[in-house]
Amino acid sequence: MSMKAKTTVKAIVAAAALAMLASTSAGAVTLKQIKDRGYIRIAVANEIPYGYMAPEGDAKGAGPDVARVIVKKLGIDPKDIQWVVTNFSSLIPGLQANRFDMTAAEMAIRPERCQKVLYSDPNTTYGEGLLVKKDNPDAVHAYSDFAKGSKKVAVMAGADQLQMMQKLGVPEGNIVTIASNADAISTVATGRADAYAATGLTASELAAKSDNKLQIVSDFKDPIIDGKETRSWGGFNFNKKSTDLQKAFDKELDAFKKTDEWKKILSGYGFTPTDIAQSTAKTTKQLCSEK
Repeated sequence: MSMKAKTTVKAIVAAAALAMLASTSAGAVTLKQIKDRGYIRIAVANEIPYGYMAPEGDAKGAGPDVARVIVKKLGIDPKDIQWVVTNFSSLIPGLQANRFDMTAAEMAIRPERCQKVLYSDPNTTYGEGLLVKKDNPDAVHAYSDFAKGSKKVAVMAGADQLQMMQKLGVPEGNIVTIASNADAISTVATGRADAYAATGLTASELAAKSDNKLQIVSDFKDPIIDGKETRSWGGFNFNKKSTDLQKAFDKELDAFKKTDEWKKILSGYGFTPTDIAQSTAKTTKQLCSEK
């Protein structure tokens, strides 16, 4: 091989090494770098009530509203947030490819995702819920309350709640099947069923539409199915190498979660009192190591 050829090969190898180094560090950004450039890029996946773009063009949801508060505490003007809308499945690849600096989509904290991105501490959690008449006259607090006696619970056809009821031993005669969530209000209000079982967010949304006839069970107890609590915890995401940004964000988030303002944001998007209380029940470390 000639000297010129050897030099060319070395140049190619060097270029490849630099490209590899760049790819491994893609997406890694520090808080200082964000401040120096004057903006932060935050992604949402257009999911109500977690993170979405409103018709007027502004980001809304539990994730964006909390993110605005936190970035301001970090010294970044919320007006300097560049919102990026993407598919949910593109959130992690987008972080890895440096298309944005963090997400505000309340993505559920799961071990397989923890291997690919960094998570903040949990911001939200949601589980199941019950829609009942005002003041909960039948005093129901859990799905298992329908396993004995004659109280009836409504579920939507094809919904997960039917399987939950079956696994909890609720008799078929105590289950009322309805076609859609839209039928839930009249089903409970007229007494055809004593409650409607759905996610806490769905139950809360229906209660708000019931003209004050119905409410959610405020002290609802999440069902344990197959030995596991049917509840998810959501958080903000960062590139694996953006530890500086993630740690700074977490410090402010943990402090903000102790305020009434944080509770007001979540309740405004339909998160139940149980959801808000349970948001600190597990840590990201625990959730990332669960099997």
